[in-house]
Amino acid sequence: MSMFVTEMQKTVVELTAPGKGILAADESSGTIEKRFKVVNAPSTEETRRDYRELLFSTPGLNAFISGVILFEETLKQKGAAGMPLPQMLAAQGIVPGIKVDKGTVALPGFPGEKVTQGLDGLAERLGEYKRLGARFAKWRAVIDIGAGIPTAQAIAANAHALARYAGLCQEQGVVPIVEPEVLMDGNHTLSTCARVTEEVLHTVFGELNRQRISLECMILKPNMVVPGIGCPEQATPEQIARATLTCFRRTVPAAVPGIYFLSGGQGDAAATANLNAMNAHVDKLPWVLSFSYGRALQAPAINAWRGQAANKASAQKALFQRARLNGAARQGKYSAAMENA
Repeated sequence: MSMFVTEMQKTVVELTAPGKGILAADESSGTIEKRFKVVNAPSTEETRRDYRELLFSTPGLNAFISGVILFEETLKQKGAAGMPLPQMLAAQGIVPGIKVDKGTVALPGFPGEKVTQGLDGLAERLGEYKRLGARFAKWRAVIDIGAGIPTAQAIAANAHALARYAGLCQEQGVVPIVEPEVLMDGNHTLSTCARVTEEVLHTVFGELNRQRISLECMILKPNMVVPGIGCPEQATPEQIARATLTCFRRTVPAAVPGIYFLSGGQGDAAATANLNAMNAHVDKLPWVLSFSYGRALQAPAINAWRGQAANKASAQKALFQRARLNGAARQGKYSAAMENA
């Protein structure tokens, strides 16, 4: 790995640039089809390309977005003018990345729990992705909270896979985004989410350490500590910030350069307000706190676009506005009044 340390450090510096975050545009074909269906847009290879090209060519996007996570199909596509989409990003100073996991399957013997697959052949795939322009990668592990779950074994199985993935990435000079997501689904409380997230992160970093991952050359993409969406007692951004930062101070080593939150089903404005609360009230943290949002960045754009080429400008304007607001939250300078500006 040592031969790639300088290369990975350069990628990390670019991804963690001040005031910027990462756009997750790596929805699988099935997921993006669901999003398109809501706005009555057909999901074909061509419409998916047109939509993502629209996102990537948004004027001024590079002021707030440092990297984009691509789906494999997108990594191999060219824009309407013939330029490969990863090159289109790189030309704007935005780092192209790639989602490399193959989704979740049931964990045998553990009802209601899942493990992420995709390690088989990953080394070869990473080599190809890197040749196509990807400089970082993402692997998502999914942890459910419910009756009797998560079990220690499910957490351990997912942590092991995350660390093996990270090792394969670093061996090829690709920066791994390590994404352990404790899901918002359910009626669990803020304190339950805090307890589970703490256990998950302890386990993940123990496994990363055992598998000799360079913490300086990775980025963590966790959930925020939030109550379940069915919990009758929801939390304020300040409560979420306090619970999340307490959890991270106990679990995330200072060597990790950046924590880039997933939105995980939070609304657009809620995800921005919660990130802002963490950055607004804290002077000194060892890590950059930023965003790596999918739906919470894209939802307004997809609603404006609706599959119509004529709506391109308004869709780009909607994406730019959300990226700008999250860029402000990354610096603790967001306010709800900015939503209507």
